[in-house]
Amino acid sequence: MAVSSVRLFNNLYPSRASLIAYSTLHSGFPNSLGYNSFRVKGGLVYSISGSSRVRASVKGKGERTEDYPLAGDSTDNKKVAESWPRSLQRDFAGTPYVPVYVMLPLGVIDRNCELVDPKGLTNQLRILKSVNVDGVMIDCWWGIVEAHTPQTYNWSGYRRLFQIVRDLGLKLQVVMSFHECGGNVGDDVNIPLPQWVREIGDSNPNIYFTDREGRSNTECLTWGIDKERVLRGRTAVEVYFDYMRNFRVEFDDFFVSGVIAEIEVGMGPCGELRYPSYPVKHGWKYPGIGEFQCYDKYLMKRLKKAAEIRGHTFWGRAPDNSGSYNSAPHETGFFRDGGDYDSYYGRFFLNWYSQILVDHGDRVLALANLAFEGTCIAAKLSGIHWWYKTASHAAELTSGFYNPAHRDGYAPIAAMLKKHGVALNFTCVELRTLNQHEGFPEAMADPEGLVWQVLNAAWDVSIPVASENALPCYDREGYNKILENAKPRNDPDGRHLSAFTYLRLNPALIERRNFVEFERFVKGMHGEAISDLPLN
Repeated sequence: MAVSSVRLFNNLYPSRASLIAYSTLHSGFPNSLGYNSFRVKGGLVYSISGSSRVRASVKGKGERTEDYPLAGDSTDNKKVAESWPRSLQRDFAGTPYVPVYVMLPLGVIDRNCELVDPKGLTNQLRILKSVNVDGVMIDCWWGIVEAHTPQTYNWSGYRRLFQIVRDLGLKLQVVMSFHECGGNVGDDVNIPLPQWVREIGDSNPNIYFTDREGRSNTECLTWGIDKERVLRGRTAVEVYFDYMRNFRVEFDDFFVSGVIAEIEVGMGPCGELRYPSYPVKHGWKYPGIGEFQCYDKYLMKRLKKAAEIRGHTFWGRAPDNSGSYNSAPHETGFFRDGGDYDSYYGRFFLNWYSQILVDHGDRVLALANLAFEGTCIAAKLSGIHWWYKTASHAAELTSGFYNPAHRDGYAPIAAMLKKHGVALNFTCVELRTLNQHEGFPEAMADPEGLVWQVLNAAWDVSIPVASENALPCYDREGYNKILENAKPRNDPDGRHLSAFTYLRLNPALIERRNFVEFERFVKGMHGEAISDLPLN
C-alpha cells in the first residue's frame, strides 16, 4: 500500500511545478514557479523556491530553513528517509480501530456556493483514499447557504462535493458552521455571517458578543438572543434549527446511505462551545488571558436578573479588575492567586457566566437531536491550555470554562452532552507540555494535563470522545503524541478516541515526505502494524 499510494501521488502530481501551481491556486498567492508561499494555521509560513527548499518561519520566533523535497524531486530517497527524526514508538498493531478524517480547505466552496476546482479536489481525495483515510470533514457555512434572505437556502456546491466524496467511497463529517470565517489564526478565506443578519447587526450591535469597551465581535451571535425574537421574527435557536432541518431534508439520500457519518454542531466562535474571549481582531496575542464577553444588553439583563434572584443586586455587573486581553493573571486583582475569582461575588459571577455556556449548548443540541434523529452528533470544545498551571486558570475562565484548580469545570459540560447523547470533539491532542514551556515559559501552559482532564470528564459519563490537532502536524513526534492520547497505554477499561480529524488538507501535507509520515500515522490509528515506509 505504501508503494501504491506514493505512485498514485506522483501520477496525480508528476512534477514539482504542478504542485506549486496547485498550492498557488488554493492559497491565493501569485502563481510563480520560482517562489510561492502559503499560510497554515498556527502562524507558519511555508515558502517553496525553485531549489525545492522549504522555509518555515514563525511570526516573532525567527526563521529556520530546511530541505523538504517535493513530489517529483530527484533527491535521493535513502537520504531523505535517514534525515527524518527517529524516535522510539509504541507498537499499535492490534489496538482498536480509530477512524481518521481530514478537514477540507476552508475555501473549497466559494461565496456563491460553488465547488472550487472539483478536478483538483478529486485528485487530492484519491490520494487520501489511497492510504485508507476514512473520510473528510467539511464546514457548511451559514454565511454561504442562507446568505441573502431568511429561510432561503442554497446547497448546490455542497451537493456536488458530497457526490464526489460518495463516489470515492469516503465518509463525511459535516459541521453546521454558524460563525464567520476570517480574522482568526489559520483563516485564509473570508466568509461573514449572512448579509441579512449583518444588516440587523448594523442597527442592533447587541446581537453580537461584546467586550467591556463596547466592541462587538461579529464572529458569531451572542447567546443572549437564544430566546429573543430579534432575527426577523425568529430567535437565534430557531434560526439554527431551521437551517439544520433544511440540511437534513436536502441531503436525505446521504443520510440514508450512511455517507454522512456525523454532524458537528457549531455553537460559538470557530464552531467551538466557548465565548470569543481571545479575538485576534481586538488585539489579543498568545498567551493573554482574554476578556469576559457578556456586555451586550441581553446578557447584561440576564446577569442583573440573576443577581436580583440571589439577593445581591450590586453583583449584577461583570468584574472591573480582570485586566485586558493581553494581561497575565498575576497582573490582575481578579485572577491573581487569592484574587476575587474565589470571592463570594467571583464565584457567583463565574457560575453564572459558565452556566450561560452550558444552557446554550443544552438548547441547541436538543434541537439538533430533533433535526438529525438517528445520526451521530458532536460538539467541539477548544483546548485553552495556557495558564493551566496557575490557580485561577484565567484563560479558561474568560472562555466560559469554570475550571480553577479547586473545581472540575468540564464535568458539567460532559453531563450536558451526555443528556443529549452527543460526542465530545476536543483539540490540542498533539501538543506536549515541555514544548510549550520551551516556547512560552511565561504562559504556564499544560496541554497534556488539560487533555487528560477533559478526556476523563467525558469518559467518566461514558460519552464518545473524538479529537483533532490544534496546529499543523507533519512530524513523527506530533503523530506519536496523538496516538498515545488516542489509545492510552494500560487503560484498564480499554478506552480510546472514537475518531480523529486531521487539520487540515493542504499542499504541505501531501508533499512526499510529509505524506509518508501521515500514512504511517493512519496505520497506527487503524491498529495496523507500522514499519518504515519507502518513499518511492
